[in-house]
Amino acid sequence: MTTGEDTEPSLWPDWAQTSLATPAQADGPCLEEAEDLPGALTGSGGASWESTGSVAEVKENVQLPYPSLAPVVFFWFHQSTRPRSWCLALVSTWFERVSMLVILLNCVTLGMFQPCQDLECNTDRCSILQAFDDFIFAFFAVEMVVKMVALGIFGPKCYLGDTWNRLDLFIVMAGMLEYSLDGHNVSFSAIRTVRVLRPLRAINRVPSMRILVTLLLDTLPMLGNVLLLCFFVFFIFGIVGVQLWAGLLRNRCFFDNNSVSEYYRLDEADDIPFICSTTRENGMLHCSNIPKRRVGRADCELTADNVTDLVFKDPPHHGCVNWNLYYNNCSASEHNPHNGAINFDNIGYAWIAIFQVITLEGWVDIMYYVMDAHSFFNFIYFIFLIIVSAQYLIN
Repeated sequence: MTTGEDTEPSLWPDWAQTSLATPAQADGPCLEEAEDLPGALTGSGGASWESTGSVAEVKENVQLPYPSLAPVVFFWFHQSTRPRSWCLALVSTWFERVSMLVILLNCVTLGMFQPCQDLECNTDRCSILQAFDDFIFAFFAVEMVVKMVALGIFGPKCYLGDTWNRLDLFIVMAGMLEYSLDGHNVSFSAIRTVRVLRPLRAINRVPSMRILVTLLLDTLPMLGNVLLLCFFVFFIFGIVGVQLWAGLLRNRCFFDNNSVSEYYRLDEADDIPFICSTTRENGMLHCSNIPKRRVGRADCELTADNVTDLVFKDPPHHGCVNWNLYYNNCSASEHNPHNGAINFDNIGYAWIAIFQVITLEGWVDIMYYVMDAHSFFNFIYFIFLIIVSAQYLIN
């Protein structure tokens, strides 16, 4: 409103001359980042703490040592108020370097820990490692508190406004839970596994590494179509495997006497199964291919007809009966290779076998199992799977 007196035009905009609410305090929302003075004083866009105060408050805020941070946190601590001023000085100077050294120390201690030998932690070595672990946890907890006091807790520029800081909070809280349960009859081995996340804190301390990891995470949504194609290819190969070889890897050579349910094994552990082909399949291995039984270094040449009431009819020839000759009934058993892990009985197990093939680890054994039970030409399936999946899609 104008008056009769001549007044000089004000140098401040109208919004700055209007007395509004007090500055936003953290833990109300924290402040938006202000790169420089003009940007902090503009009235466009969302109003930050610089654009809601009176003239005196704006003039005071211009002189803040950290304009991009909240002027007040925890409803009390200004940027120049102790202990917040100390925390801000720590965070902005050598504190990050010390934190990086502690993270590297933690990597060394985690690598030296031997869980199988240090269950009771009675050795001097384990006690020293435990002392280092306690110190590292205490340092991380103090670092979290210092940053909360310096930045505030809630808001875009506050402690929990950063994803990596939330990871730090999760690690510290898991450590507190572990220490709180210590001494009770509670198994917290799963909580201890959170310790392996501590080296990830180094990503937040190295700007170039943080940019690289962020870039990799941002590109993951772009790989959605590639993952969908991989799933489609695996699904097709899995269906083909189930249709061709469901139940075939269970085939074993049983004793021809129906009262005996034992099948032939190459060794006691059955780590290398003897998978046979039935008469309706065209596999490479049949029960007639079972080698002769050996006792010592000699092959057994006798048959069951040479023995009557434990008395040999004919003079003994190499002194033992070749009982392997009677494992001639190829039929399905209850066991698949590798403790049941490798088979094509359903689409789930087929995917497991396909995944092992595309890793190029042990895929030859799986191919030989299928060739022994079904057909020699099954190698085409595996070669094509490796070329399409392992050499093309995965790359």
